[in-house]
Amino acid sequence: MADDKSRDIMNVDVAIPAKDDDSPFLSDFDIYLFRQGKHYRLYRKMGSHPVTINGEHGSWFCVWSPNAREVSVIGDFNGWDPSHDMLQVRYDESGIWEGFISGAHEGMRYKYHIVSHHNGHTADRGDPFAFSWEVPPATASIIARPRFGWRDGAWVARRRDAGSLDAPLSIYEMHLGSWRKVPDGGGRSPTYRELAPMLSGYLSEMGFSHVEFLPVMEHPYYGSWGYQTTGYFAPTSRYGSPADFMYLIDHLHRHGIGVILDWVPSHFPSDQHGLGFFDGTCLYEHASAERGFHPEWKSLIFNYGRYEVQSFLISSALFWLDMYHADGLRVDGVASMLYLDYARKDGEWTPNRYGGKENLEALSFLRNLNEAVYGHYPDVQTIAEESTAWPMVTSPVYSGGIGFGLKWNMGWMHDTLQFFSRDSVHRSYHIPELTFSLCYAYSENFVLCLSHDEVVHGKGSLYNRMPGDDWQKLANLRLLFGYMFVHPGKKLIFMGDELGQWSEWDHESSLPWHLLDIPSHRGIRSWIRDLNRVYREEAALHASDFDPGGFEWIDYGDSHNVAFSFIRRHPESGNKLLAICNFTPVPRKDYRIGLPAPGVWTEVLNSDSEHYCGSGMGNFGSVATVPVPFHGRPFSAEFTLPPLAFLLFKHQEDE
Repeated sequence: MADDKSRDIMNVDVAIPAKDDDSPFLSDFDIYLFRQGKHYRLYRKMGSHPVTINGEHGSWFCVWSPNAREVSVIGDFNGWDPSHDMLQVRYDESGIWEGFISGAHEGMRYKYHIVSHHNGHTADRGDPFAFSWEVPPATASIIARPRFGWRDGAWVARRRDAGSLDAPLSIYEMHLGSWRKVPDGGGRSPTYRELAPMLSGYLSEMGFSHVEFLPVMEHPYYGSWGYQTTGYFAPTSRYGSPADFMYLIDHLHRHGIGVILDWVPSHFPSDQHGLGFFDGTCLYEHASAERGFHPEWKSLIFNYGRYEVQSFLISSALFWLDMYHADGLRVDGVASMLYLDYARKDGEWTPNRYGGKENLEALSFLRNLNEAVYGHYPDVQTIAEESTAWPMVTSPVYSGGIGFGLKWNMGWMHDTLQFFSRDSVHRSYHIPELTFSLCYAYSENFVLCLSHDEVVHGKGSLYNRMPGDDWQKLANLRLLFGYMFVHPGKKLIFMGDELGQWSEWDHESSLPWHLLDIPSHRGIRSWIRDLNRVYREEAALHASDFDPGGFEWIDYGDSHNVAFSFIRRHPESGNKLLAICNFTPVPRKDYRIGLPAPGVWTEVLNSDSEHYCGSGMGNFGSVATVPVPFHGRPFSAEFTLPPLAFLLFKHQEDE
């Protein structure tokens, strides 16, 4: 039997990283860690691994299926015959089945044929630990050996600085399949390798520090954008092989671009080949509908209280850092994990043991996840998509926090877009929608996000959410981006925002690159590029994002003119930048602003410049202060405020 061969291994060629503990054969200690929720690299042990045993070439298979009566492997190597290659259950009551199959080679398709103890339920399942899958809608797993000759050592050596909390993080969020189509390619998306030079060149030109991919993990339904994941250890085969995806990341790294991966531990689809009801029981998900079914997304929810599931998920997170050199993980749907009543009505959920709505098991899992990630990779970031006021999301676990490095600022996004959607004649009554974010800006390590969620599901594009005619819409967009880039917090925009896209994002189509034939839309892209440049060059705009000493209001109460001004400073060097926003289409001349220091304030950015297809109003390059107290400051100056414009000035001391 295969189990007997596993006891007498003469020659093992293992297709995984060359470390002492990387043989695919489980030890008793592996089982102990797995059952304690502390085995963080299960992918080295479970799944399929090409090996040579006693001169026979084949693969070692290992699957967790504790409620199975029989488990066999079916595939290209045995004519998909469930009676041919039976696995053996381990002796330790772990519920793990394993065995060697001769002739099962790399590139062959396979599934697990599982016969359950429960009513003889039978199912053919994909491998939860598969490194590769068939191109959807086909659903078989593929024996694969993820390997690549990495050349990104220089990037990895400096990525701690590139991704630190005082670095200029400017993230370009994108969906791989709809960024652009291949010219004369019949409307197909580029492969990972075709995308590499196009994307690295574009991001470098635009000045983004990182790219964030919507989930690349294998998913059966393209329209889920990857958020209905089945392959937690495999990049989608729609665009190429695992090595091809490694090539893409390596190429981006060698061009100075960090890579953040969306990762979805919050739910998973109920597809028959996937994780749901895996061995005839609710193995990965909760058995009760109120804990195991997500009413909003019509998907299944992981059982975070089951330690084996924690080992599975944390192993997946570390897999993308280990094997694919990812520089960060954006964790999707954290709020849905933390609250038992998320998307549920009264009576549809059960309180925790203390009578509250907090999901204590999910909270424990998230803390374990962040401790594992930062314990192994202190130079990466985990980023929470968390939309509530749950405290200390980005505080360390040892101090009572959840342990994330960063958190999306959903409140800022909602309030800001609500303000900008208002006609300028009404904005004077709604200034607190903009200023409120500064009341909590330093409570977490925030990322200001204008993400894909804001340009789908009938919300319209950012362009169409702006009021006024075409000129005013584009001027509002430039003002929005300018305000965003000087507000405390790291930055994220979704692909197409930099084009002033007219319509909602459509995952079936390419971005409307033809808009760049229109000068005013080229102006939007040039504005984003210049914002990234100044954001990167001026430490006052990024080094103090999470230090209250880096921000100072000058005037946030001018509801008559609907304009406000503030200072960003670098606490160590003392460098100061003045930001001014005019939220109406009415130009303001001789607009006096109080200033904290004398000297010349040089205009660094002006969103109304003709270079961006604005009206061309400005301050002739600089403004000098006079010793006239104003706004409680000892000095002041008179500025020209162009219509619907953002201005940024840099202070220069008098000689």
